[in-house]
Amino acid sequence: MSSLVLDGGLATHLEALGRDLSDALWSAKLLMEDPGVIRRAHLDYFLAGADVATTASYQASIPGFVRRGLTAGQARDLIRLSVTLAVQARDAVGHGLVAASVGPYGAYLANGAEYTGDYDLDEDGLLDWHRDRFEILAESGADLLACETIPSFDEARALARLLRETPSVQAWVSFSCRDGEHISDGTPFKESAALFGDLSNVVAVGANCTAPRFISSLIEQGATVVYPNSGETWDAAAQHWTGLTDPVEYGEAAAEWRALGATHIGGCCRTTPAHISEIRSHLA
Repeated sequence: MSSLVLDGGLATHLEALGRDLSDALWSAKLLMEDPGVIRRAHLDYFLAGADVATTASYQASIPGFVRRGLTAGQARDLIRLSVTLAVQARDAVGHGLVAASVGPYGAYLANGAEYTGDYDLDEDGLLDWHRDRFEILAESGADLLACETIPSFDEARALARLLRETPSVQAWVSFSCRDGEHISDGTPFKESAALFGDLSNVVAVGANCTAPRFISSLIEQGATVVYPNSGETWDAAAQHWTGLTDPVEYGEAAAEWRALGATHIGGCCRTTPAHISEIRSHLA
């Protein structure tokens, strides 16, 4: 079975390139301050073996940029720029796809809610919040959308409605998951994935920003796109990461995930070009 190799942690690599992302906008702040380094990070992932670059729009939103003092028009331009940078990197290597990141409402809140689904908006409110950025990215020239790190059943329902309105736009949908059977708000993964079962424009459903130890079970539950964290754990009290997953071990795990049925495999937080290189090597 062939699989697409996704990229790894964009913010992780940007930090390795010397950029400070301790900001509510996270990697999206570099769309304002240093867009060239985002292009370089995408290029590094393509050179490491990725087939797909996921854009720096995860934490980019109109209200987020407006909160920083920009106009709504400037915010829209920066969201489009996130796609342009990935396209430029793709064109420089001459191959690959660009997935425009549609991050969750929790990323805008910047309070960890993308890992709990504890929101102050209902499904209709989430639909309204997502719509503007979704439409910008849908028309941006990206090859597909990556609706990712979705922790909430209500948010998944809202995104399913947007995807149903735009049948010509391809997407994958990936959830943040608390274990091998449930998304972060406790809804069974199978029930969440079923929201997208009748949408022909959804090419894969799965999990990201989730511990690697849960991925095999989630694939058995029907996940086909998987890009977990490195296996390290964030200690919120001490404000640092603990533990380590070696890139070679990560590549070995990727081969197991493909054998179980995953079709889109990459990395999320704390994974690097070295992890993607090992995925490519183990899937070759």
